[in-house]
Amino acid sequence: MKKVLLIIPAYNEEKSIQNTVKMVEDFKDENKLPFTLDYIVINDGSKDGTEKILDDNKLNHIDLVQNLGIGGAVQTGYLFASRNMYDVAVQFDGDGQHDIASIEDVVSPILSGQYDFTIGSRFIEENAENFKSSKARRMGINLISYAIKFVTGNKIYDTTSGYRAANKSVIRYFSKNYPMAYPEPESIVRLMKHGYKVKEVPAHMFERAEGESSISAFKSVTYMMDVLTSIFIAGFMKEAE
Repeated sequence: MKKVLLIIPAYNEEKSIQNTVKMVEDFKDENKLPFTLDYIVINDGSKDGTEKILDDNKLNHIDLVQNLGIGGAVQTGYLFASRNMYDVAVQFDGDGQHDIASIEDVVSPILSGQYDFTIGSRFIEENAENFKSSKARRMGINLISYAIKFVTGNKIYDTTSGYRAANKSVIRYFSKNYPMAYPEPESIVRLMKHGYKVKEVPAHMFERAEGESSISAFKSVTYMMDVLTSIFIAGFMKEAE
């Protein structure tokens, strides 16, 4: 049976992380899955009570000694997946926004061998219950989508989705090469430029119940300028081996 790992990055998620892991464990108990499903929480140098909650409840986790940011935390998860020979690694947010019920839709194209990487998307299948973020955030996502299409020729709608799955080849690649600052859109470009087969699939997501997004309204303009720059660099510059 194939082995699937959820990589759950967590920074200051003391109000959400236990419920997120419980959602995963409850789903496993209530459903017969065609693969084994494990998880690892990457505690990204949290300054709140996240580490204590993970320790006290004996949740599977790795504690980073300092905050590396989402890129470093996720790359740590990919390194763990590579060293432990997982067939598929799935990025899964620690804030509870991702619906574990969508896991089979996200991993099936990889388990079948048709694709190397999938992106769980809120935008390719209309669902009134699916949380689609603010209007301003969606405008930014659309702009990033156009930039990715410009440099790769491929249209991706949910460009900042953190609900993504990778096969063994991509796991190895990301364990050594993963963008640090703007990982979701930049990593998509890198994969496509390296010839990996990428597919966007429907996935259900919830509104964040606790905490704050790492991209605030104050930083949004700067974020957009920087992420577009990173996309064009990834699209037109040869990556060092």
